[in-house]
Amino acid sequence: MISDDRCRNKTIARTIEILRNKYKLKDLLSYFNFPKSTYMYWQKRLDKPSKDKEIEAKILEIRKENPNYGYRRITAMLRRLGLSINKKKVQRLVQKLKIQVKNFSRKTRKYSSYKGTVGKIADNKIKRNFKVEKPYTQITTDTTEFKYCEKDKSGNYQIKKLYLNPYLDMYNSEILSYEISKQPTLEPILKALDRAIKITNKSKEERIFHSDQGWAYQIKQYTSKLESNGIIQSMSRKGNCLDNSPMENFFGILKQEVYYGNKFYSYEHLKQTIEDFIRYYNEERIKEKLDYLSPIEFRKRNAA
Repeated sequence: MISDDRCRNKTIARTIEILRNKYKLKDLLSYFNFPKSTYMYWQKRLDKPSKDKEIEAKILEIRKENPNYGYRRITAMLRRLGLSINKKKVQRLVQKLKIQVKNFSRKTRKYSSYKGTVGKIADNKIKRNFKVEKPYTQITTDTTEFKYCEKDKSGNYQIKKLYLNPYLDMYNSEILSYEISKQPTLEPILKALDRAIKITNKSKEERIFHSDQGWAYQIKQYTSKLESNGIIQSMSRKGNCLDNSPMENFFGILKQEVYYGNKFYSYEHLKQTIEDFIRYYNEERIKEKLDYLSPIEFRKRNAA
C-alpha cells in the first residue's frame, strides 16, 4: 500500500511539474488536493537520475571500452573516477545490467616446438619462482599459433596458421617485444629476442631469459645472443607447461578476449587484432595483482 501511495504521489508531482508553465502552483496543488511539502519532496527528485543510474551509466561506459572486465576490475575503474563504492554493489549492478563476462570454453591443441635435443638444454633457473622484484630481470618467451581462413585461387576457404612470438617481463607481465609470422621459423624469434635484449639492457641486475625446450631456444644462433649479452638461459622441464605459467597465462588471456568466438578471414585482420590487443594489454588493461594498474602503469609508478 505504501508503495502504491508513493507511486501515486510521484505521478501527481510529475503532472504538476509539467502543468506549472500554464497554471499557478497553488491552483494545481488545490486541484489535486496535494500537500505542498509532498510536492517539494518529489520536485527535488524529478528528472534527476538516481545515484545508481549514474553509476550504471559509468559501468556501461567502462564495459564498452573493456568488454572483458568483471565486477572487480570495474570497481577499480570506478574508484579511479573518484567514486567510493564497494565490490558487492558493483556486482549487483553488473548482474542487474546483465553484462556478466561470458567465458568461451575452448580446448585447442597447444603448439609445440619441441623436436628433441638439437642443441643446448639449459637448467630451470626460475623453478616457478615468478615473483620478481625488479623489471627487466626475468623474461620469458614461447610461441603460440592461431588459425584463420583465406580464399585460395578457386575461391575456396583454406585454414591457415599465424604464429606469435612474444617476450614477457615476469615483473609486471608486460610484453616487451614480439614478432608475428606465417611460419614457425627462427627469424621472427631472433628479431623479437634482439629487441627484448636491447630493452632489458637498461637493467644493471642479473638477467634470466626463460623458455621451454623448443628447438629454436637450443640452437647456437639463439644461445650465443644470450651469452654475448651476459644473460643466463633457463628452460622449463620437458612436458611441464606450469614451469612457464606467466606466458601460458598471457596466451590464455589473449585468446579468451579477442580470438575464441571470433572468425578471421585474412592474415592481416588477425595480425592487427593481436597487435591492438597487445598495446591495450600493456597500456590499459588493469590487473588485480598489479594493484589494479596496467603493466606499464605499474612499472612507471614503481620507478618513480
